Amino acid sequence: MGVMGTSVLRLEDPALLTGTGRFIDDVPASGALHVAFLRSPEAHALIRRIDTTAARALAGVHAVLTLEDLVPVMTRRAMMGGSRSSKLPDNVIPTALADKEVCFVGQPVALVVAESRYVAEDAVALVEVDYEPLPVVADCRAAMEADSPRVQRGAKSNVLASYNVSYGDVEAAFRDAKHVFGDAFWQHRGGGHSIECRGIFVDCRGPDGLTVWASTQKPHELFQVLADLLDLDENRLRVVTPDVGGGFGPKLIVYPEDVAVAASAKLLGVPLKWIEDRREHFLGAVQERDQYWSMEIAVDADAHILGLRGGLLHDLGAYAYQDVNLPYNSATSVAGPYIVPACSMDVAIAQSNKVPVSSVRGAGYPQPAFAMERLMDRVAAELGLDRAEVRRRNIIPTEKMPYEKPLKARSGAPIVYDSGDYPACQAEVLAAAGWEDFPKRQATARAEGRYIGIGLANAVKGTGRGPFESGMVRITPSGRISIYTGAMAMGQGLRTALAQICADEFGVRAEDVTVVAGDTAMIPLGFGGFASRQLVTAGTSVHLSSKAVAAKARKLASDILKVAEDDLELADGEVRVIAAKQLVLDAKKPRSIGLGDLARVLRGAGGSAFPDGLEPGLEASLYWRSDSLAYANACHVVEVEVDVDTGGVRLIRYVAIQDSGRLINPVIVDGQVHGGIAHGIGNALFEWMGYDDAAQPITTTFADYLLPTATELPAFETLYKESPSPLNPLGVKGAGEVGTIPVTAAIMSAVENALTPFKVRIAQTPISPEQLLELIEKGRS
Repeated sequence: MGVMGTSVLRLEDPALLTGTGRFIDDVPASGALHVAFLRSPEAHALIRRIDTTAARALAGVHAVLTLEDLVPVMTRRAMMGGSRSSKLPDNVIPTALADKEVCFVGQPVALVVAESRYVAEDAVALVEVDYEPLPVVADCRAAMEADSPRVQRGAKSNVLASYNVSYGDVEAAFRDAKHVFGDAFWQHRGGGHSIECRGIFVDCRGPDGLTVWASTQKPHELFQVLADLLDLDENRLRVVTPDVGGGFGPKLIVYPEDVAVAASAKLLGVPLKWIEDRREHFLGAVQERDQYWSMEIAVDADAHILGLRGGLLHDLGAYAYQDVNLPYNSATSVAGPYIVPACSMDVAIAQSNKVPVSSVRGAGYPQPAFAMERLMDRVAAELGLDRAEVRRRNIIPTEKMPYEKPLKARSGAPIVYDSGDYPACQAEVLAAAGWEDFPKRQATARAEGRYIGIGLANAVKGTGRGPFESGMVRITPSGRISIYTGAMAMGQGLRTALAQICADEFGVRAEDVTVVAGDTAMIPLGFGGFASRQLVTAGTSVHLSSKAVAAKARKLASDILKVAEDDLELADGEVRVIAAKQLVLDAKKPRSIGLGDLARVLRGAGGSAFPDGLEPGLEASLYWRSDSLAYANACHVVEVEVDVDTGGVRLIRYVAIQDSGRLINPVIVDGQVHGGIAHGIGNALFEWMGYDDAAQPITTTFADYLLPTATELPAFETLYKESPSPLNPLGVKGAGEVGTIPVTAAIMSAVENALTPFKVRIAQTPISPEQLLELIEKGRS
């Protein structure tokens, strides 16, 4: 019996649960000096002078560096991320340290190198900077005005880009519609806030050049950026990622701090270490979700969608750390799992003097799901229909799969929903949640003075983004089976899943397979962890590499055992004659041979003959290409109770169904779905990254920026439907992000339903108790 599809205990967990995991701050760094950053207190200002005299004089300080100090060891002043595919204006590309101007609070201005972090922090406080404050743009809507101050000096405009995404005859759809409804939505920014913050340790002491340890989702991209910016010989550079205490998007960026620490180590010739603290994470790590939507939906008399149109304004923040792909993700996915014959979206990307925006779990997809699901609720309310029924009438039916949308993905490939049964998913989760019975429960609660509500939302998410991922499988003469991949393990159970995929081909246990990920010295190419991609891409590469190695082992064993290949099987670390054929064999003939013995033969021996028709080494390496996305889908139903006197929202019950194709390890998928829902709940009710009118961040601790904890979360009820994707041989789809996408919409739907007597309409996330009280009081009056 194979191990794929079974809930094998995670191979990563023993070390993590016993405290023997090795995170970035656990990497041995004896003799290293420590770095602390001086960060701008101004949202926008010119730097007239930096006086480092007092800081340099402090005992234990080795250097105080600015951009001008680092320029001699860099190929250029401005960074350029390795994943960029579009041309961006020079002014939106950041530098390792501020270049005569700061454009957001927290931007690195200088760094101190000292014997300890304590001394470095003290020295940072002694650096004197003469700032000349400039006008600030704190709101991307104001940034759009022609007379708005510029986010960066010399910029011709705060609008980085504007474009239209459309298909179908939108004008006719709205002209012929029986009903047209409009609404405006705002989804506020928040962070990823993994348990472990960012960190980097650059060791230049070894004979092999520079070794960089980093808590990153994309070690190969960090490798390429450092090699390019610091003019390093790739053969003398290695990037290694140890255990990662969560990524969620913010760790996929190559940050100015990464480049500054590496450049400083090259300049000074000493090993350097920097570990981000939580306040720095609030001030410097990327954030997301900051979008304004203005939407209209056209429907016929029976609530069938005829068209969508509207505008999307995306707040980029002060800089572009990578290609600006989030608003395109949003604009092209607004139709979600529904049939929308015509759509037109005007997209504008504006800068502001805030922390740069890039991917956080969902990467532009939760925003359109919120807008679309809120519009579906609006249609239901206006036409007096059940909210689930409106969705049922518009959801893509199974017989239309695969369903091609008249739009292109960022890769240029058509957007095609490859598989899934969206109507069945919705029907199953509604039945499990008791949707039909809820009105009776609600009436009983109302009679008791309690305001309960129920809501639902659908979501769809492309997974397995390419262009490829690496997967090498090797068997050594000791019989050990190892996987090497450019995919990135960061707490999601990747090592276990890949080991299961490989183990099935060799008939061994998952724990008999070693997985090495996140080390550029072990495999030359890789893209890392983002966009729910790794099980599809790396999983397929490992699957096909394992098959190739197994076929090679069977071919060699056939020659050695003098048995037909079809009469052999791989199991328990050996190739052996299948039981049905053993009875007809000569009893004196060997009936099996170990994988290690086969690897020893393929290693060769000097002067000895080598097996015909086989290449040296019992191994195979593959870079499986993914040109199309495998689409996962979800439907969530949530029941809430709202305290109309305090505005507090309590989640009573949460039921979710997800189709991520074939499940390699159901318990790992369950954990990913639970985590995704918890993240979405934070987005809906807790996480508010506040800025004042001067673009000063005002929520920079967990006392002000709230995260959901165990006491705020109900027990999640999760259901699964497996519609194997035809786009990869495993039939898998990604699982990590789609669970987050429908959450805010489902919760707001439920809160509105609870507050129907007050005619509350919610058009933003997150929603606070204070804001809910205002809406309730407005309804009462």
